[in-house]
Amino acid sequence: MRRIKSNIDRRSRIARGVSGLLFLVIAGVLALVEADWGAAWLRWTLCGLALVFGGFQIFEAWVGWCVTRALGFRTPM
Repeated sequence: MRRIKSNIDRRSRIARGVSGLLFLVIAGVLALVEADWGAAWLRWTLCGLALVFGGFQIFEAWVGWCVTRALGFRTPM
């Protein structure tokens, strides 16, 4: 099994952690709101996507790894 090598610094880890928490809060709000702004499947799809994105960003912050940098793109942070 290969170990993921850290490729971001402390500041980037904090930024990913905060944005991941923000996505999880958005998912929670979408799950709890009783909005009538469209089909229910759209709200639950957006909620699921926010959960996945938030969870993945928290994973990136936890291990200090960024998928974008791993693919060879340079990020400004």
